[in-house]
Amino acid sequence: MNQYVNQAWTRRQFLHNGLVVASTAATMPMFLQRSALALAGPDNPTQTHSADERVLVVLQLSGGNDGLNTVVPFGTGAYYTARRNIAIPQRDALVMDQREGLGLHPAMGEFKSLFDDGLVSVVQGVGYPNPDRSHFTSMDVWHTASTDVQREGWLGRYFDARCAGSPGKDARRKNESMNHAGIVLNRRSPLAMQGKAYRPVAFEDPRLLQWTGAEESPALAGAHEQLLHEAAHAASQDSAAAFLTRTALDAQVSSEKIRAAVAARPGENYPRSALGQQLAMVASMVHSGLSTRVYYVSMGGFDTHAAQGSGQGQHANLLRQFSQAMNVFYRDLKAQGNDSRVMTMVFSEFGRRVAQNASNGTDHGAAAPMFLVGPMVRAGILGNHPSMTDLDDGDLKFGVDFRSVYATLLEKWLGADADVVLGTRFPRANVLHRA
Repeated sequence: MNQYVNQAWTRRQFLHNGLVVASTAATMPMFLQRSALALAGPDNPTQTHSADERVLVVLQLSGGNDGLNTVVPFGTGAYYTARRNIAIPQRDALVMDQREGLGLHPAMGEFKSLFDDGLVSVVQGVGYPNPDRSHFTSMDVWHTASTDVQREGWLGRYFDARCAGSPGKDARRKNESMNHAGIVLNRRSPLAMQGKAYRPVAFEDPRLLQWTGAEESPALAGAHEQLLHEAAHAASQDSAAAFLTRTALDAQVSSEKIRAAVAARPGENYPRSALGQQLAMVASMVHSGLSTRVYYVSMGGFDTHAAQGSGQGQHANLLRQFSQAMNVFYRDLKAQGNDSRVMTMVFSEFGRRVAQNASNGTDHGAAAPMFLVGPMVRAGILGNHPSMTDLDDGDLKFGVDFRSVYATLLEKWLGADADVVLGTRFPRANVLHRA
């Protein structure tokens, strides 16, 4: 096939569509034309993907969230014995199951409304064998899905499989770019998203994806366009340098598409918290029709060693921010008609110890609940709450290996060969009612 097309793509055309591909070449290599066509397509925000294409949002609560004061075992006396000063009073807990004596922290009212609407799965007692209380080590275990030394993350290996064309049921279309298949709303990509070959797009502010040389000096604009003009032709050659050039140019087109997607919906209705603004950007990108399969967002501050308080303080404020942001996010997705496409997995690297410490806080522990959110999850409280008296050196014993949840999401939601991605077989967790 001729590698050039007789189609003029001008700066004016891209500006007209709210996007800039800084190339004035009269002819363009086919790979770049495909990306440009995706950008300059019709206004229908779902044109670029099939209607049932699924999205996974991973939300990391960094610092070790106190699971016992998040999902409160108000029906268990041992909880109040161990936490005399910081336990959530039974009268304040937002009841999820009166018979089981389980509720949510009182600051989580807006998350409770999602639970009441059948959009939340609370997976109890999640952890892994021989847990490590180090933030860094435990986070590496969760990111790599392995207790051995691993250089690639579990989602990075998933993307590597997709790049290689062997992800199982979810084989990529040959012409689809991988540049924004995974997006991290942070300045650095977490290990979970890094593969041998694949690296996601990572940014805190989408404006940082824009080339701003012309703003510094208008004289640079012409030189920049000339370089891209020459690069577009060089990229059509069959060489390693041409491959790198094609990758760079396609990445530029992808970055413009991401910026345009976020700019199209400012997200004024979202909380001004960091998490609220991250989820606003995710919702905008989902609305725009990006082919992104995984978004990674995070929220820090959960290392609550002191002054945790029963219903106030840092932990309560964090849970309130989380609750508000998640509520607005899923209401927005539903208004878009995209809620059935987007599942969110919420995890932290470990829970906290059962007993409070001398500073009215909690120290690093082990097992804790995970949340799965979306219309496709098995709603309600899944599994048994860990025993409050049969402990592992003062910590809750885990009942569900987190990699069983990963395996289910990879296989049932993302359509991948979970055993290949995870390197071994884990039992599937029954957490989805539709796949």
